[in-house]
Amino acid sequence: MKRRVVGSVMTGDVVPARDSTPRADLERWLAEYDISGLPVVDADDKVIGVVSATDLRRAGERTGRAGPLTTGELMSAPAITIRADDSVVRAARVLTERGIERLPVVDEEARLVGIVTRRDLLRIFLRPDAELRAEVLDEVLVRALWLSPQSVDVVVRGGLVTLSGTLEHGGDVAVAVQMTRQIDGVLGVVNRLGHRRQAVHRPAGHALGPGPDRASHHA
Repeated sequence: MKRRVVGSVMTGDVVPARDSTPRADLERWLAEYDISGLPVVDADDKVIGVVSATDLRRAGERTGRAGPLTTGELMSAPAITIRADDSVVRAARVLTERGIERLPVVDEEARLVGIVTRRDLLRIFLRPDAELRAEVLDEVLVRALWLSPQSVDVVVRGGLVTLSGTLEHGGDVAVAVQMTRQIDGVLGVVNRLGHRRQAVHRPAGHALGPGPDRASHHA
């Protein structure tokens, strides 16, 4: 089952600043694009810092005037960044632990490719119940366990998934519960699944082939 990565939810059209960008330009860009912060890049487009509306306000409070300050004097550095191929779960964890609102997204050479915000991630973690249910049916039951969508009763309310029914193997029950928990946006799983045979260990996330038992089960 694929995990969502930062590159799939980030904003790619980013307005970067340079360390020489005047404060007046920063204020104009923040107002014009209705944003609260900008990444700062060097001549190679590598992220060297972040400047926010809070940084501008604090500078004004320290100096007592607007002043001809530049981005290099205002920005927070070094920048906390994340890779485009990192998971959205990791991005959410970094934002929470650092108490920040946005993360510049970089490639393998630390060059700016986008930006991801708390709002972007909330769209993933506050997914509609119907969308979550459809992913459980398709990714977990059909693709991973080779079961029909009707083999398990899947009910989703407020991100809480309840799985009910009877599967052939105890190992299938364990895989169904574990994989459902890993779906982005699922807040919890209520397991009401039973099984007919002794549990068979199956590594979570591993697509199961139609072995002899499974072939006879679907015959």
